[in-house]
Amino acid sequence: MSCCAPGAELAPDEPALRLANEEVLLASRDLGGGLHQTDISVPSVHCGACMQTIETALMRVPGIRQARVNLSTKRVSIQWVGAEPPPFLAALEAIGFEGHLFDLETGGEDATLSRLVRALALAGFAASNIMLLSVSVWAGAGPETRSLFHWISALIALPTLAYSGSVFFGSAWQALRRGTTNMDVPISIGVLLAFGMSLYETMHHEAHAYFDAAVSLLFFLLIGRTLDHMMRERARQAVKGLMRLSPRVALTLGADGELRYAPVAEIEPGMTLLVAAGERLPVDAVVVKGVSDIDRSLVSGESVPIPAAPCTALQAGTLNLTGPLTIEATAAASDSFLAEMVRMMEAAEAGRSAYRRIADRAARLYAPVVHSMALLTLIGWVVATGDWHRAITYAIAVLIITCPCALGLAVPMVQVVAARRLFEKGVMVKDGSALERLAEIGGIVFDKTGTLTRGEPRLLPREGRDPALLALAATIAAHSRHPYSKALVKAGGGSQSAFVADLIVERVGFGLEARQGDKLYRLGRPSWAIEEGIPAEAADAEVVLSCDGRPLAAFHFEDGLRADAEAAVASLAARGFVIEILSGDRDTPVRRLAAMLGVHFRAGVAPGEKVARIHELETSGEHVLMVGDGLNDAPALAAAYVSMAPASAADVGRNAADLVFLRESLSAVPDAIAIAERAKRLICQNLALAVVYNLIAVPLAIVGLVTPLIAAVSMSLSSIVVIANSMRWRGRRKARGETTMRTAGRLALEGGR
Repeated sequence: MSCCAPGAELAPDEPALRLANEEVLLASRDLGGGLHQTDISVPSVHCGACMQTIETALMRVPGIRQARVNLSTKRVSIQWVGAEPPPFLAALEAIGFEGHLFDLETGGEDATLSRLVRALALAGFAASNIMLLSVSVWAGAGPETRSLFHWISALIALPTLAYSGSVFFGSAWQALRRGTTNMDVPISIGVLLAFGMSLYETMHHEAHAYFDAAVSLLFFLLIGRTLDHMMRERARQAVKGLMRLSPRVALTLGADGELRYAPVAEIEPGMTLLVAAGERLPVDAVVVKGVSDIDRSLVSGESVPIPAAPCTALQAGTLNLTGPLTIEATAAASDSFLAEMVRMMEAAEAGRSAYRRIADRAARLYAPVVHSMALLTLIGWVVATGDWHRAITYAIAVLIITCPCALGLAVPMVQVVAARRLFEKGVMVKDGSALERLAEIGGIVFDKTGTLTRGEPRLLPREGRDPALLALAATIAAHSRHPYSKALVKAGGGSQSAFVADLIVERVGFGLEARQGDKLYRLGRPSWAIEEGIPAEAADAEVVLSCDGRPLAAFHFEDGLRADAEAAVASLAARGFVIEILSGDRDTPVRRLAAMLGVHFRAGVAPGEKVARIHELETSGEHVLMVGDGLNDAPALAAAYVSMAPASAADVGRNAADLVFLRESLSAVPDAIAIAERAKRLICQNLALAVVYNLIAVPLAIVGLVTPLIAAVSMSLSSIVVIANSMRWRGRRKARGETTMRTAGRLALEGGR
C-alpha cells in the first residue's frame, strides 16, 4: 500500500500502476473538448464517509475536473483532461481503496454479499452458544465451572471475531490509516477491548467476562450491514437490466453479400444489419429495406406499435415485431439511444447516492464524541487512582454503553414496521431510505400510459353504431395481436358475425385485409382503408372498417383510467403537492387526461427530457416523487428524489423504482406518503430516545457506577426501548388519518366538478 500523497508519482513497481495508460485510455469515453470520463470500480466503498474521502482525494489530483462516487454501484466516475490519464488509481491506493476498471458484465456472484452472509451466520451461531454458557454462569455456577465456561466462550469468540469482525475491523483500520474515523472505529475498539478484557479476566479466574456482549454486538450490526448491501444491490439491477435489452451480437451484411455475426461493440456507422421479427435493434439505425411494426415503449412509453418502412429512423433497444428489416447503423453501440439511457440512469443514481439518511446525519459526531469520552474516562481514572485495570474497565464500559445499536436500530426497525404496513396496502419497499425521502417530497410527477391509465386501449362507445358492424370488425380483428385489435375483440363481447372470409391477411404497419368473394374489407389506418374522401368522423379515428374503399364504421379508442386515479390525484392536490404529468404520448390524449384530473402536463416528452424536467423541479426546491412504469421512465425513476412503479411495469422500471405497488388502485401513492410521514415521526422519536439514553447512561459509566456487564445489559435495554417504540403504530390514528385523506380527496373532486 502506497503512502504517498494523492497525485504524487509512484515507482513503476507500485500496484496502482498495474493498469497501463493505454488500457485506461481505451476504457475512457471522449466527452469532447479534451475532456474524458473513466469509470473505476471501488468495491470497498460502503458509507458516506468513504464517498467524501474518495471525492476529496481525487479532486486534489491535477487534471481531474470532477469525481463522483456512486455508492449503490460502488463506482467512481472521473472526468479528466489531458493526453494522459491522471494517476487516479494511485490516489485511490494512497487513501486505502483498491480500484480497477469498471466492467458491467463482470461479477456474476456477489462475493461481498456471500461474505456478509457467512459472517452473519457465524456470528449468530457463536452468539447463541456463548449466551447459553453465560446463562449458566449467571445461574450460579461454581468457580471451576465458571472458569471452564469462560474459556469455552473465549475459544468460540476468537475465530468469530477474526472472521465476522473483519468486516468492521478492516474498514476501521483503513480509516485510522488515513487519519480519519467512521462508525466502524468505535465498534471495533469496543469489541476488541471487551474481548481483550474478558480474556484477561478469564486468565486470572475473575467472576466476569463479556464475550457474549462482544459477539452479540457483531451479530446485530452484521444484520444491518447485510440488509443495506442487499438493498443497494437491487439498485444496481436496474442498470444491468437495461443493458440486457441490447443484443450481444448482430447479423451484418457485407458489401459482397456475406453474412456474419459480429459483436455489437464492433458495429460502426454505415454498416448494414439484418434484424429478424422478434429481435431488438442493437444500435440506432435507419431502415433500408422491409416493412414492420416497431414497439417503441422504450422510447415513448406507449404500447401501440408504429409502422417502420424504408427511411424510418429507429433507436437501439426498440423491438421489431412483425417483419424482417434491413437497416443501416447510424451510431456505434456506445453512442446509441440505449447507451445514453444507461448513462442517464447511472448519473441519476449517483446523484441520489449523495442523500444522507437521518441516522447517518445523526451519527456524524458520534465517533469522535465517544472516543473522547472513553479516553477522558481512562485518563481520569488513571490520574485519580493509578489503577490501570479499573481505568480500562470503566473506559470499556463507556464504549459498550454508548454502542450505536440503539442508534443503528432507530431507523431500520421503523422501516420494517412501515414496510409491513405498506405491504398490507399492496406496496413493496425496495430501498430502506426511500421512506425517509418519500416523507420529504413537495412535488409528484406521473407518467400517463400504464400509470394513471391501464395501458390497454379501450373502444369508446358511440351512439348509433351498428352492432353488426362492430361484430364484423371484431371477427376480422381476431386474426391480429395488435392492441387495437384486442380492444375490438373485447368490445365485441364474443359476438359472432356471419362473415366468413375467403382470406384474411395482416398488412404490416397498416391493418387487416379480408377478402370475401369479390369484396375487399379493410380494418386499419384511415388513410389506407379508405381510398379517397375520408369523412370527418373517420379522419381522427384510430381504426376504420371499409368495404372496397368505402368507409363502413370508425372506431375511436382511449386508455382507461387506473382504479381510484381521480380520487388519489385529488387527495394529493388537496394536501398541497405540486402535480404534473410527463408523457411520451401525443398531445391530444394527454391534454384530455390532464383536464380530467385538473393538473399540468407535458406531452411528447423523451426520456432525457423527463430527467431534465425532474432536475428543473429539484433545482426550484421541490423534492420530486416520480410515478412511472415504462422502460422509457427508468432514467426518470432513477433521477427523482424517490420513485414508485406499478407491478405491471417493465422489469427495468421496477428495478429503478424505490417502491412498487402491487394492486390496480392508484391509492397506493397517497397511502405510501401517509405511512412515510408517520414513519419519519417515529424515527425522530427513536433518535431522541437514543440521545436521552446516552445522556443518562454515559455519566454513570464515566463515574464508575457501571461495569461492562451492566453496560451490555443497558445497551440491550436501550435497543429494546427503540424496538418497542417502533412497534407502536396507533391503528386508530392511522385509520383516522386515512379517512381524513379520503374525505379531502372526495371534497376536492366535488369542488373540481
